[in-house]
Amino acid sequence: MATTMKKLNLISLAVVVALAGCSDDDDNSPKTLTVENTLAVGSEQCVNGGTETLTGADSNDNGELDSAEVTDTTVACNAPATSLTASQLAPLTDNEWFKSAQVKVATSEENIAAVVKESGKAKNVILFVGDGMGISTVTAARIMAGQLEGKLGEEHQLSFETLPFSGFAKTYNVDAQTPDSAGTMTAMASGVKTDAGVIGVDEDIERGNCATVAGNELVTATELAEIAGKSTGIVSTARITHATPAATYAKSADRNWEDVSDMPEAAVTAGCEDIASQLVNFEANLEARYEGLDVDGLEVVMGGGRRHFLPKDAAFNSADAVSAVEGDRTDGRDLTAEWKAKYPAGQYVMDQAGFDAIDAESTERVFGLFNESHMQYEADRANDVAGEPSLAEMTAKAIDVLDNNANGFMLTVEAGRIDHGHHAGNAYNALSDTVALSKAVQVALDKTSIEDTLIIVTADHSHVFTIAGYPKRGNPILGKVVPVGSDEPSLAADNMPYTTVGYTNGGGFRDLGDETDADAGYNYAPVTGRVDLTDVDTTTPGFHQEAVVPLGSETHAAEDVGVYAVGPGAHLVTGTNEQSLIFHVMDYAADLVKQADAKLAQ
Repeated sequence: MATTMKKLNLISLAVVVALAGCSDDDDNSPKTLTVENTLAVGSEQCVNGGTETLTGADSNDNGELDSAEVTDTTVACNAPATSLTASQLAPLTDNEWFKSAQVKVATSEENIAAVVKESGKAKNVILFVGDGMGISTVTAARIMAGQLEGKLGEEHQLSFETLPFSGFAKTYNVDAQTPDSAGTMTAMASGVKTDAGVIGVDEDIERGNCATVAGNELVTATELAEIAGKSTGIVSTARITHATPAATYAKSADRNWEDVSDMPEAAVTAGCEDIASQLVNFEANLEARYEGLDVDGLEVVMGGGRRHFLPKDAAFNSADAVSAVEGDRTDGRDLTAEWKAKYPAGQYVMDQAGFDAIDAESTERVFGLFNESHMQYEADRANDVAGEPSLAEMTAKAIDVLDNNANGFMLTVEAGRIDHGHHAGNAYNALSDTVALSKAVQVALDKTSIEDTLIIVTADHSHVFTIAGYPKRGNPILGKVVPVGSDEPSLAADNMPYTTVGYTNGGGFRDLGDETDADAGYNYAPVTGRVDLTDVDTTTPGFHQEAVVPLGSETHAAEDVGVYAVGPGAHLVTGTNEQSLIFHVMDYAADLVKQADAKLAQ
């Protein structure tokens, strides 16, 4: 290859390699000189570097090959590099981000290799549901949890984010683009998507019409596990009769039929049973559906919602009742007494002391109703009259009771108040309860083995909760937006600061200071328009973020939610799928249908 020499005196690294054609000292012919130049990587002649060889006669006899004397130029390019040297890699290998990613890859390989991929290998199944825990909620809670530990926050991971398999679930109901918890949890519990507002029944149901229930009932993973001889449990920080936990055991034309007082007279007359009654009668109802079946009922039930189990009579008030008349039932039934009569060896508890006294090794079953309505928000739990266990404590106790069964167990755990914090427009409580869920998942991971326990963590739906602006790294997640390189909040077009997190709709701004009960925000009318936050501490528990569209309550959102999994069958949790797939992953892992069929065939 020939090339034109431009400025020889500017070429670096020139080395005279040889003198050729030299004659005797008496020979006056010019000497032939050869010069080699090293071409750098990225040069115009050779992208991978190489060598340029220049040849010519030293006609002026100055011992140097001037540009005018060059008669021949050849270029030899290096072959493409197949590896980088240690020094070339140093900017990567010495970087902490690079090194941590390498560790993550190695850990992921180990985790994936350890996952049991054959069907039927899961002895136990635990389904965690963060009610309303959309992707933005997970991200913000991750940052909050990290900042609570003294980190910048963004680099932190919640316990379930470390699980080796993850994907997305599409949350729409059969009849609704933006879903509710009844239809979404029914999909996860039964493997069949259905309408909004109905529980444990398929889409052929007519909401509110008792007559359409018969023939449209679905079988849930909890029921299959019960038939298969496993222990079964349900834990929630919401009312245990609320849509998400109810979808594991009840069949109802309306999610609001939590007790008989919530039902239209026509439905009662037609023979439809309220959700609380179905919980207490779970064993009898399941046996009635299958001839010859004999099961032992739910071993663990813990949550709120005591009012739906007690008569509307002050004489039945619990010690920590906050209403003058705690119970709502208008049929005079005390379902707590009925449960105790059915299960005399079981323990009914309603406060922290009763919970703490449970000996999990010797206890046959537990029925815990810790609040008149929903249990407290995690941030407000210390203010409960009689004390309440945390979600992590309930999860630990549930596992310790359920694992007394050699056949294994099926446990559903709901962090129900994430949803309620968002509805109230209070990110502090929604995120605090998400962090509480992360702690509960860690308890389950610590108490079980990935060899025989499938753990799935997901959400039923999302919320219109956003993370926006351009805050700098480590900026308080509940704070005002402070940009990179500044200590002062950014100002919007109206010359007022704004927060990183907010809501598309809802009640909007409230500044309630140290108030830890998000529901206190409902005491105020929706705020329209922007508020000057210059002198407001937006990081306090009682601050409620601004909302674009004023509504009495913030709404659900329609986007996909995350699904995280570990244990036998977890490898099936990947990609974007219908929410109903979650049931089928649990069934694959534990052979729930096959085992239940075998039991029924006996």
